[in-house]
Amino acid sequence: MAASPLTVEEIDLLEPEFIGPTWQRDTFGRWVLPHKTLGWQIAGWCAEWLRAEDGGPWKFTKEQLRFVLHWYAVDQSGRFTARKGVLQRMKGWGKDPLLAVLCLVELCGPSRFSHWDETGEPVGVAHPRAWVQVTAVNQSQTTNTMALIPSLMSDEFKAKYNIKDGAVLIRANGGKCRLEAVTSSYRALEGKRTTFVLLNETHHWVVGNTGHKMYETIDGNATKQDSRYLAITNAYLPGEDSVAERMREAFEKIREGKAIDIGFLYDSIEAHPKTPLTPEALRIVLPKIRGDAVWLVAETIIQSVLDTTISASRSRRMWLNQIVAEEDALYGPEQLAEILHEGAVLAPGDEIVMGFDGGKTDDATALVAIRVKDMCAFVLGLWEKPDGPRGEGWVVPRAAVDSAVHDAFRVHNVRAFYADVALWESYISEWSETYGEGLAVKSPASKDAIGWDMRSSLKSSTMAHERLMRSIFDRKLRYDGDLALRRHTLNARRRTNNYGISFGKESRESPRKVDAYAALMLAHEALYDLRARGKKVRPRTGRGYFM
Repeated sequence: MAASPLTVEEIDLLEPEFIGPTWQRDTFGRWVLPHKTLGWQIAGWCAEWLRAEDGGPWKFTKEQLRFVLHWYAVDQSGRFTARKGVLQRMKGWGKDPLLAVLCLVELCGPSRFSHWDETGEPVGVAHPRAWVQVTAVNQSQTTNTMALIPSLMSDEFKAKYNIKDGAVLIRANGGKCRLEAVTSSYRALEGKRTTFVLLNETHHWVVGNTGHKMYETIDGNATKQDSRYLAITNAYLPGEDSVAERMREAFEKIREGKAIDIGFLYDSIEAHPKTPLTPEALRIVLPKIRGDAVWLVAETIIQSVLDTTISASRSRRMWLNQIVAEEDALYGPEQLAEILHEGAVLAPGDEIVMGFDGGKTDDATALVAIRVKDMCAFVLGLWEKPDGPRGEGWVVPRAAVDSAVHDAFRVHNVRAFYADVALWESYISEWSETYGEGLAVKSPASKDAIGWDMRSSLKSSTMAHERLMRSIFDRKLRYDGDLALRRHTLNARRRTNNYGISFGKESRESPRKVDAYAALMLAHEALYDLRARGKKVRPRTGRGYFM
């Protein structure tokens, strides 16, 4: 029976989630502001030297100002309290204009602590050799920020700081200071003595476009120079393993007390998960989500949300700033968070079952184990085609895969092993011949002990998959937090057939792999059969001895 629609009063009670110190209030409802900050001086400097869209002095909105105050907060020694930050907002909120202003502050403004004045307030000065970078994984993203900068600079600003303006490079103070746009090449970033870096649209920074390498390089440069970086992002798509996703997960660990706070400022407003996508609800919720961005017209956004050519999940990410999976995704991050077993380690001699799904060139190859005693999953091996030029002509290193299987039998007590036979028939026959007699349960779907042809029986595969889903939703299965297994699992899409719910990639040619999830399903099915009909066997000798 369908749930009754929420009333206007119930919708109004669905308060957004406010993340970050920007949104903290005291017991009297007043905003909690940092005790010591360069932000007030910076706001005055911006009003004096920078120009708003209407030609008047630049003025931060109250929401923007609170963020600036916290970003430039300092401790008693004058060091910034935040080493890095993330500003996550709905599409159109104005992240690029705000960060364009901050880039100019970092280029010429009072962005560094100098001393304490007679009243005990911090005084800022410009960095004498400022090197500011606007980074992204493609040129259009850096253009979003760089194109705004010329209109922000007043004639007085250009004269005072001797500005040499360009599309991708702006020089100041006789060339001593620079602001530049950098895209895609992490090697071009390596070793640069940057003083501030803007990471633009990190929800697009993924393995395939070297986004992870860029992030690691930027962090390394900042650490070496004792400088800072700030990322701006929309709500990311779970499972893409983007830099935005990794930064959010790192922040959540800090928030949950599972990791040390290393000076990480995260700022976001996200609609309540139960917010309906109805015109009535959006008229109430959107003004809360947009904050001070009054230029965003609710009725126009409502028209976009109600456009059936745009998926509901995408509308939620863009306009409600919600981190949600695609509609046909089997799982969301919340399901995997519930089965996370951080710190789990697979030890030599542990009793395990294994699953294997093999590819040849484009598809990944995965070997996954589940420990019998606690149903905790571990990736024993994952071989994926590299992105870019390194992937040209790549084939799965079969010798390495074969060695990983033999190592698993040598190191662990393997009770059962199911392997999809596609493209790997000869290897699976060899593994069966070598280890089959020592297994406590043999595959019911093949003439040998290990082979399990996922193509031969849709009914068997579907039933096996539904058993895996039940174990995940019932939180019986756990995993050690392996990022690749998480990514492949979140990539899996729902496929309904006459027997129930199966799974697949989002499309045949999709680069988002699910092979580790397939291997997990086979390992889980092996465990199911082991518990249902497994036999006791004596430990193996020879090549497959137990440690």
